[in-house]
Amino acid sequence: MRRGRKDRLHRWRQGATFAFPVIGMVTSLLFLTLGGLIATSVMRYLADDAAAPEPGLIVALLLNIALLVIGWRRRRDASLGLDGRSAKGLARAAPRLRRPAAILDRQSFLDQGATMLLRAQRLEKSMAVLVLAIERDRGAGDALLRAVAGEIAATMPPLALTAQIAGDRFACGFLFDPDARTAVDRVAERLMLSLAQPFEIDGHEVQIRCTLGGARSNLECATMEVLLQSAEAAMAVASKTNGNRLAWFDRATQEALWLRQQLESALPMAIAREEVVPYFEQQVDLSSGRLEGFEVLARWQHPVQGMIGPDVFIGIAEERGLIADLSLSIMAQAFRAARDWDPGLSLSVNISPVQLRDAWLAQKIIKVLTETGFPASRLEVEITEGALFDNLPLTQSILGSLKNQGIRIALDDFGTGYSSLAHLRALPFDRIKIDRSFVQLLNRDADSAVIVNAIVRMGESLNLPITAEGVEDPAIAARLLALGCAKAQGWHFGRPLSIAGARRMLAERRLIQQPGPPLPGEPPTSQRRAG
Repeated sequence: MRRGRKDRLHRWRQGATFAFPVIGMVTSLLFLTLGGLIATSVMRYLADDAAAPEPGLIVALLLNIALLVIGWRRRRDASLGLDGRSAKGLARAAPRLRRPAAILDRQSFLDQGATMLLRAQRLEKSMAVLVLAIERDRGAGDALLRAVAGEIAATMPPLALTAQIAGDRFACGFLFDPDARTAVDRVAERLMLSLAQPFEIDGHEVQIRCTLGGARSNLECATMEVLLQSAEAAMAVASKTNGNRLAWFDRATQEALWLRQQLESALPMAIAREEVVPYFEQQVDLSSGRLEGFEVLARWQHPVQGMIGPDVFIGIAEERGLIADLSLSIMAQAFRAARDWDPGLSLSVNISPVQLRDAWLAQKIIKVLTETGFPASRLEVEITEGALFDNLPLTQSILGSLKNQGIRIALDDFGTGYSSLAHLRALPFDRIKIDRSFVQLLNRDADSAVIVNAIVRMGESLNLPITAEGVEDPAIAARLLALGCAKAQGWHFGRPLSIAGARRMLAERRLIQQPGPPLPGEPPTSQRRAG
């Protein structure tokens, strides 16, 4: 039906294009004839040689003029192919005709990509999907993202799809000849080179770093969802190398993707069953060697895979919206375990930037403290620098509520982000933690030594104690002590301990008190000790 209508419209336009000149010629001849007769009558009337022109001739001339105007407009519209639109309508349509191809979201990319994949199968071609993650200065916002999206779309082949599938993550899809694999490589390399050039944003040059992962439908990627997941898995592999790298989905990546999918499906139940458990890393006073507390870490005791580190499942938990449940579960287990430890020992827990989007986070943490009977004064909450920029007013509100309960606040991984003195003054921090990447290079890299020394001096000027992370040998510990760093943690002081391991170590040091009566719903004291 739609095609027949288009054919009829096309035939009408062809006929109109032919007929309008003929009609126009006849109308023009009639106009000249009538005009000549009326002009002659008017001249004779003015010379008193004849009567006034006949009214019928004047009406006929006016109708003739109207036919000329209408015919001219119809011919113009038919030649433009606008099916009778007026010039005003053409003006309204012009901006739409000039509008660039839209940048899709993730779901639209999947929907339109599925259609493209079906077309590839009909044409005996393959489809490639590229997923790109960029690293940018926090000061460069939406303007940079729009510029990056435009550059990706401009670099892609004709009819390609371009999407922004997450905040700093983009995807594109296009068809290629399966016998011409090098053509796909050239597209990916051209994209990497294009994005390596600085962008001009608000009069300033902004440089980005990018990581690219790619997948092809002719390599066991039968659906659009699998194709996109495969490209994302390849990008994750590329991100483990230094920036500006490209990785293609292959057999090893496929196995890693399969494992990730297994972990994704198992993680919710693992959290509910408390298979994700707390481990405790010692925090030590450098001058005296006294144990002051622990940082709480997470480990997954998988029934099949064995012990899984946080670098594997924390990202999955954040993407799947499980990080809040995981974090609160780890806190509850750690608080119950440490409730009867020496009151001088504190616990430090990490808060994900994702959790800081929850306006009720402070109340949820306080609820866990109340239910487990762990004193708020022994808790230190750690947030990273990156979390400060998502929603500073909300972060201020959450941290203020925690401080009002006696909970201390630490700024974690300091030196890797974009904090300033203004942020340190705006938020109620009690401690700064130096990122391990600087600490581990303290005795081998002059720049790292300068950074560590500067952070220690800044802490002194702001009256903020400093903790150094990643201390792995006595030489680093001695250097930190000489610089004036008060507290440190790392494998030099011992590997992270399970609940049972920490309890044995504390018992040997006589740092466990007699447990109090169980809280409502808790097991008897003997069972709590066994845990």
